[in-house]
Amino acid sequence: MIIVPEREIARLVSAADCFAAVERVFASMAKKSASNLPVVREAIGHVDAIYGVKSGIDRGGLVLGLKSGGFWPNNASRGLTNHQSTIMLFNADTGECRAVVGANLLTALRTAAASAISIKYLSRPDSKVLGIVGAGHQSTFQLKAALQQRAFEKVIGWNIVPQDLARLEAVAAEHGLPFERVDLDTLGAQADVIITITSSFDPILRAGQVRPGTHLACMGTDTKGKQEVDARLLANATVFTDEIAQAVTIGETQHAVAEGLVDASAIIEIGAVINGDHPGRVSAEEITLFDGTGVALQDLAVASVAVERAVATGVATTVAF
Repeated sequence: MIIVPEREIARLVSAADCFAAVERVFASMAKKSASNLPVVREAIGHVDAIYGVKSGIDRGGLVLGLKSGGFWPNNASRGLTNHQSTIMLFNADTGECRAVVGANLLTALRTAAASAISIKYLSRPDSKVLGIVGAGHQSTFQLKAALQQRAFEKVIGWNIVPQDLARLEAVAAEHGLPFERVDLDTLGAQADVIITITSSFDPILRAGQVRPGTHLACMGTDTKGKQEVDARLLANATVFTDEIAQAVTIGETQHAVAEGLVDASAIIEIGAVINGDHPGRVSAEEITLFDGTGVALQDLAVASVAVERAVATGVATTVAF
């Protein structure tokens, strides 16, 4: 069994590697050559943690495995990342455990890759202002990935704790871009692309705050009950997602579907756009929304890259198992 510890991930896998891997996975999912298995994600009744298991199989690449972990909200006070995850890969032919991979950084990178892919395929090419709702650990990864997709000229942000926006301001400065802290009305009025990356259970962004032509990447809702945007906003948008079944149960779409505002049959897998089977955005005035629920196959794809690189560079630990 191969072990790739968390401390090695940063030098083994880049954001560009994750973008390419996730893009391939979305395309495979739309072709039905890869599938995710039902998700388990629940509050465990201890330290307010949410724990889950996601698993899947890519029959084309023979990648089989799972990611186990979740959200421990008190970890920051211990000097730890709130999101804690580990990926296990299995031999698809025998069921033997092939590798165990630290997945904290990989989770952040693959989540950012997913929203960046949605920006590449669904936002207006002339998008100039990028808005971000949320300034937690994953927000900087989201910003860095998004800035590679369009020639943005300005970044604006909102967070429930405004001081935390300093981390986004620093990233914008690294890219030579101005950053402004704004209220939600201003964010919606100015932004061409909006990324939401929070752990909210109540809608933050309202339908009336988003103007025509905006692309939204809603990346924080991955649990039953979570919600970042007004359900009516989805009713006003063309909705895309990573996986429809997951979106309507634990994604941002769960609320709009439950309220009868969106029919599940109208939701489009982004892999269909990547494969050229759906046009994606069809007008400059259309609001497009990507519900990024975070599927197991994303994790398995980026973990496979980490394992290959670890073996090739000699940093993997191999143990009898």
